[in-house]
Amino acid sequence: VERLDADVGRVMSQLSALGLDRNTLVLFASDNGAGGEAVNKGRFGSQGGLRGAKGSLREGGIRVPQIARWPGRVPAGRTTEFPTAFWDFLPTAAELAGARAPAGIDGISIVPTLFGRPQEQREYLYWERLDPKRLTRAVRMRNWKGYQETAGGPIELYDLESDPAESRDIAGEHPQVVARIRKIMDEA
Repeated sequence: VERLDADVGRVMSQLSALGLDRNTLVLFASDNGAGGEAVNKGRFGSQGGLRGAKGSLREGGIRVPQIARWPGRVPAGRTTEFPTAFWDFLPTAAELAGARAPAGIDGISIVPTLFGRPQEQREYLYWERLDPKRLTRAVRMRNWKGYQETAGGPIELYDLESDPAESRDIAGEHPQVVARIRKIMDEA
């Protein structure tokens, strides 16, 4: 973490030295949550109370912050709860460059969110992880999170607005939501 902090500082210093820091969008995010759930909880607390870690489709494995800096374009000190994923980078970069994103991709441009404007909502985000023993799937649909440990297994349901730690499975209380998530998992 210290090395990363120093290296980001070096990149930012170089942009400034080249006179590019005020005309460059800098996006910073992790590709996954912290590794080693038990170690990180005890030593760093970096899961922030979320369930799971790197390699998991639980919130502790996929929910990470993203930081954007572009003086005069991206409002400083502003936060958003709009969920985004790495597949949104290409359409975002294309829009900023005045180009079209390829047709048929999953991502959307988050330029409106970056600039503090209303953002088009998407129906869902979908993840899957295949390891030699099982296919794990997750869907984020507004505040709902559907999680399936193995393909064909039960779908757990969480309301991330009231339960970001995924501690209370409420699938039995919302069968219509579970049915929609199952359909998304099967189609996506």
